[in-house]
Amino acid sequence: MREKYFFPMMTGAVFLLLTQSLLASDADLAQELSNPIADLITLPIQMNYDQDIGLQDEGSKLQTNIQPVIPFAMNDEWNMITRTILPVTYQEDIFLNSGSQFGLGDLNLSLFASPKSPGPGGLIWGLGAVFLMPTATEPELGGKKWGAGPSGVAVTMHGPWTLGFLVNHVWSFAGDSDRPDISNSFMQPFVAYTWPSAWTLSMQSETTYNWETEQWAVPVNAAVSKLVKIGKLPVSLQAGVGYWLDSPDSGAEGFRFRFQANFVLPK
Repeated sequence: MREKYFFPMMTGAVFLLLTQSLLASDADLAQELSNPIADLITLPIQMNYDQDIGLQDEGSKLQTNIQPVIPFAMNDEWNMITRTILPVTYQEDIFLNSGSQFGLGDLNLSLFASPKSPGPGGLIWGLGAVFLMPTATEPELGGKKWGAGPSGVAVTMHGPWTLGFLVNHVWSFAGDSDRPDISNSFMQPFVAYTWPSAWTLSMQSETTYNWETEQWAVPVNAAVSKLVKIGKLPVSLQAGVGYWLDSPDSGAEGFRFRFQANFVLPK
């Protein structure tokens, strides 16, 4: 009887170990996707819906951000992480008597020099620059200004927890002289918890302070995501809801909604 059941029991144990290993690797990857400067090539496609926009609170905006993240090895110790945001926007009734607009917005490119190995306490950090390029295809979708400034990010991971803070500031230095100058500070604190099943719950804010108008835009977002496989391609699917704690007089108000698919591409 022992000989009859010995090999099936071993096969079951090996299968269990392999399953646990795969679940652990999926959870590790899901947690890495919470790190904005992870050494991964990813393609997040993020849709945001905002409402109650404009001086009469009648406008709405559906913005799809195409956000490729591509790391480059500078040497054995340092990576250069590129993070691009190209918005594709449909909006209506934002501006008085302007109707609706559809097209590209202004491109935002961040570059971070980041050590390949974590620092003391597991701190992962990056420093660099952010660039704003006037790629908008409609006047209402962009600022018609070139801009640049410093950018930085710090992340730490403790068990299933990921905590971090991303910050940058953009000053305009060229462009249409008839359009307002840009001097915006952006702050993004975030926290995420990842389960062994590769589910992740996250909270963050994408706060902006406009130094020209002295106005805040403060949304707080909560989202849940799950790492799945499409064929052999890992994809993190996310859904979330947010609320505007503060916004300019003509900015969005109330609740906002977010959907995202983050594709992890092979190097």
